[in-house]
Amino acid sequence: MALMEMFRDVWRDSGLAPLWQTVSPWLALDERQMIFVVATPVFIGVFLWEYLRIRHDPVRVDPRESLRNFLLGAGYQTTELLFAGIISFPVFALAYHHRLLDIPLNPGTAVLLWVLTDFCFYWFHRGSHRVRWLWAAHVTHHSSERMNFSTAMRQNATNIFNGGWLVYVPLALIGFNPVWIGVCYALSLVYQFFIHTTLVGRLHPWIEWVFNTPSHHRVHHARNPDYIDRNYGGVFIVFDRLFGTFTEERDDEPVEYGITRPVYSRSLIVNWCHEYRDMFRDMARRGPAGQRLKHLWKPPEWRRDGNR
Repeated sequence: MALMEMFRDVWRDSGLAPLWQTVSPWLALDERQMIFVVATPVFIGVFLWEYLRIRHDPVRVDPRESLRNFLLGAGYQTTELLFAGIISFPVFALAYHHRLLDIPLNPGTAVLLWVLTDFCFYWFHRGSHRVRWLWAAHVTHHSSERMNFSTAMRQNATNIFNGGWLVYVPLALIGFNPVWIGVCYALSLVYQFFIHTTLVGRLHPWIEWVFNTPSHHRVHHARNPDYIDRNYGGVFIVFDRLFGTFTEERDDEPVEYGITRPVYSRSLIVNWCHEYRDMFRDMARRGPAGQRLKHLWKPPEWRRDGNR
């Protein structure tokens, strides 16, 4: 008996084949998480290379914080893998079922989808800074006062629950397959991992003009008044140039990383949930219901008394 046939016999007799047939479409739909799982060892290796270069500079790297960053990222990947199938996938499937067009996958449509996905990311990312409900999840990524490759892994496990992914649903409604939307999104995040570093200076001017680069992204992570809430792009920086949110890194204005209300905690739960706590505490203050609810969609700095 051929070896492969022996394998098939073991698989058939295990009784798991029906279960796998149920699970496999879920895994196929979540190709983005599969990409992250494959890419994570690469991320770890690249960070270790960077760490060896900057390990003597506590301003740029702290081993304990870096480990915490990877744990925060692992929590994000876990909740996405467990809950996307019951929260976001049905919405994408419904939109694709009622799609306006049948768009085949070919090099031209793949490039178009790549650009459109990044366009959606720009608005999702911009909203994540200017809508407090979305900021409550995104703030975790910005709360570190250091910039290195581990910072890219500093993600919030609540992302799947706050609905920011809805910005990509129109792509499925147009006619792009949700699997390929997820692949483009995942590859975009893989690209963005590599722009979280202080070791790379400015690149060739045309690269800096078109693409998001380490220089542009250092500005995005700054809390300096001249830099804050700028450079929202994912892969491309042209949307920031087009919509007036681009700011160039300046030699006379060193970047100060972090958020304006720092939270110093080693707890993963605190790092994930502190802004939700503050937001609901603000909503609990006395006042008309309409004013209370505004804390959900107003910018993070908005206060009912007019102060910031």
